[in-house]
Amino acid sequence: MDPLARRTLGRTGVELTQLGFGGAGLGDLFTVVPEDEAAATLAAAWDEGIRYFDTAPWYGRGQSEHRFGRALYRHPRADFVLSTKVGRTLRAVHDAEHFEGGFWAGGLPFRHTFDYSYDGVMRSVEDSLQRLGLPRIDLLLIHDLDLWHHQRIERVSAYLNELHNGGFRALAELKRAGLIRGIGAGINEMGMIPRMLDLMDLDFFLVALPYTLLDTDVLDSEFPRCAAQGVGFVIGATFASGILATGAVPGTKYRYAEPTPEILAKVRRIEAVCARHKVPLAAAALQFPLGHPSVASVIPGAVAPDQVRRNVASFRQPIPADLWADLKHEGLLRADAPTP
Repeated sequence: MDPLARRTLGRTGVELTQLGFGGAGLGDLFTVVPEDEAAATLAAAWDEGIRYFDTAPWYGRGQSEHRFGRALYRHPRADFVLSTKVGRTLRAVHDAEHFEGGFWAGGLPFRHTFDYSYDGVMRSVEDSLQRLGLPRIDLLLIHDLDLWHHQRIERVSAYLNELHNGGFRALAELKRAGLIRGIGAGINEMGMIPRMLDLMDLDFFLVALPYTLLDTDVLDSEFPRCAAQGVGFVIGATFASGILATGAVPGTKYRYAEPTPEILAKVRRIEAVCARHKVPLAAAALQFPLGHPSVASVIPGAVAPDQVRRNVASFRQPIPADLWADLKHEGLLRADAPTP
């Protein structure tokens, strides 16, 4: 599969390279990434021909956006597509030397506040442009409006109401003015796609955890509804937080946590099928989502140049149709899952 071939994203008219670059890792997600290594990683992605880059204010509390901006601002702006996100604003702390990183291994010492209001979205966009040092952003996504982050359904409903009555109006104004080219939402769990489509006219979803070789339940109703409305997808967590890149090894992650024995057993069985066909597990995981006609790009992250090059090589790996057929025959992939 050609990583540099382009697909149009939903109703945006924006063409993405089939292989993009996700920016959470360069926000110091699981490990602190030295500045020179971060710069070399993004340079490697550019040199390999990747031209779609996704980041967010939340990734390292501004760290990822700063790094992406330094890597991209010298390139002609028309030569790449950039997406970032709204839903949080960042504020400086007075005791930065004692700041606890929390979710991030490193990152910058800023506190975040969830804000899906009109003013919050507009401030988030302006702050992102300044961190990036770029004149515009192509695609904006509503970030982390789900039960996983907000814990209570009442809080999710309140933020959805705030977004519907305020933040989405800001996004729609930016799009009408030609300042952005598409509006999307990041999805970590099932159930939020229909709730958002009931309230807002979205162009695409960045689907993180619900669509991988291990998880395909969104094919029941959520993906078909999107396809019927012309809503496209970017797939963010092709490796399911790591296990589909490393295999079932000690210390690997599944959905940002330790995998259960059942998940480890399933991954070992998938690995065995891949081994019979002499295909690396990571190659199957990367290429699988592109079988769906509404998927425009997959965006694995990387924290070192060799990881970028391995992703590109995995994307180019030939995969015989018999591999997908065997996964379905052994009950490891649903029979109706579209495959490349």
